[in-house]
Amino acid sequence: MNNQDVLDVFREAGALLEGHFILSSGRRSPVFLQKALVFSDPKLSEKLCAALAEKVKAQLGEIDVVVGPAMGGVIPSYEIARQLGCRAVFVERVDGAFELRRSFELHETDRVLIAEDIVTTGLSFRETVAALNKLPGTLVGGSCIIDRSGGEVDVGCPLVSLAAIKFPDYDADALPPELQSLPAYKPGSRGLSA
Repeated sequence: MNNQDVLDVFREAGALLEGHFILSSGRRSPVFLQKALVFSDPKLSEKLCAALAEKVKAQLGEIDVVVGPAMGGVIPSYEIARQLGCRAVFVERVDGAFELRRSFELHETDRVLIAEDIVTTGLSFRETVAALNKLPGTLVGGSCIIDRSGGEVDVGCPLVSLAAIKFPDYDADALPPELQSLPAYKPGSRGLSA
């Protein structure tokens, strides 16, 4: 799959949104990828994750465990692991830091892959790398469906993306006029309170 093929899957799911969006990072963008709509459709999830799993295997070799950061990485990590024929686990936040919980374990011989949905600034990815560096196993790299930085972001390990597209994003105090004239909408989940 190429960048356009991946965007077509998002369009098919109604998940490629245009307007003025507040991203999880706090930055603003005229484009939002509502990946929850894609991952709510098992056939679309399988299509994207199967293509990414092939790319991962070609670039990083055999994988024993796929780790997804909760919440966004849970579905892609599971489906990529299913495609690779290996285990899937996830890290979740405990007192603000990612940890492996729920009796999940990594072993010294495990070749570990991180799987995310969308990467923008790489913050969750780097936090996952930091958590995994405290555990047994070898982190061989990471993967994502879409790298919004177009390949520029540093995630703390080699990154295999199904699509790498540089979508515009801005600091809240440096918006272009076309975004300034639109109300801002925060469709993501980070920072929501109960």
